[in-house]
Amino acid sequence: MNNREEVISEIERLSQDLIYLSDKIGQNPELGFKEFKTVSWLTEFLFKHNFQIKKSVAGLETAFRAEYKFSQSGPKIAYLCEYDALPRIGHGCGHNMIGVMSVGAAVALSKAKGLKGSIVVIGCPGEEVGGGKVRLVNEGIFDDIDAAMMVHPSNVNRTYSTSLAIEALAFTFHGQTAHAAGSPEKGINALDGVIQLFNGINALREHLKDGVRIHGIINKGGESPNVVPGLAEARFYFRSHDKKYLKEIINKAKNVARGAAQMTGCEVEWNNFEESNDNLKPSKKLADIFEKELKKLETEDIMPPEKQYGSTDMGNVSQVVPSIHPFIKIGDDITGHTVEFKEATMSEKGHQALIKAAKALALTGCELLSDSKLLEDIKQDFKKRE
Repeated sequence: MNNREEVISEIERLSQDLIYLSDKIGQNPELGFKEFKTVSWLTEFLFKHNFQIKKSVAGLETAFRAEYKFSQSGPKIAYLCEYDALPRIGHGCGHNMIGVMSVGAAVALSKAKGLKGSIVVIGCPGEEVGGGKVRLVNEGIFDDIDAAMMVHPSNVNRTYSTSLAIEALAFTFHGQTAHAAGSPEKGINALDGVIQLFNGINALREHLKDGVRIHGIINKGGESPNVVPGLAEARFYFRSHDKKYLKEIINKAKNVARGAAQMTGCEVEWNNFEESNDNLKPSKKLADIFEKELKKLETEDIMPPEKQYGSTDMGNVSQVVPSIHPFIKIGDDITGHTVEFKEATMSEKGHQALIKAAKALALTGCELLSDSKLLEDIKQDFKKRE
């Protein structure tokens, strides 16, 4: 039996365990950076299959790094786990599947013969709330990794797509409270500052490049209409396909905030309320290998490359190491961040997609660890890109 057959056979042997684990996580959702039960289940599974486990890496309680060494030297291929859920909805983004697809692929690949190097599984908490991967990248967890990959459930099969860089800014306006009827002249309305901020940003949209996304809310706007609000705050997401251009947008938005403060007599300050995500720049060569393996697994309806308008902290990983973030189809008429999507992850189609994606991930890793020239080509192409 060759390595390809061995990997496929191992995942099929593990299939019921993987499905059970994915559904178990799906039925026990945990919010970002509080995924204690999920991390315990995933690492127990890996430990059972002879992976060495390090928990609480990069100062994050629910981050982990697991490693299986074929040899002391050689390349390191990383499979990334996501496992945080959404408030109220639960696993409406399918992260219960993501972690299990990665650990399933890693365990299956560890049974292959004659390979050199290491398989690394990196547990990445809090993707939905700004990004554990940002912290992991900044703390050097990916410094020794040669290639990184994960698969995200979706309503389509797609092996190559990009995402937007994102900056999450909170603008806080400070004014002066006063009786809104008895002595309004003594007040400085912080909510007026926020409203002028929205007006200015809406005017700014006309003069930005295509593909930019800006959306915000007023999360603090006063407590009573009879009191001039002395404090108001708005939270915005700013997104762009290009990280450099995003910085220009942020500078313009800050100037708008300064102007809004001057117009209303307020003071204004801003801060990041979530980690910023870089734009996703996948490795085309690595995505092509994954697509080849997916096709061998009788997947025909693979969609062409596309620019995506969401954001992910996988973008930060893709800036430092050759990476892919493909999508696997779990249903037709479903949308992410919904109860229907959550239910699809635990459906028969969801289970089939889970096993297929785990196979494709494992087989891609097998290609990389079997062919040093192939991996070197991917790394050289990564260094040359813009």
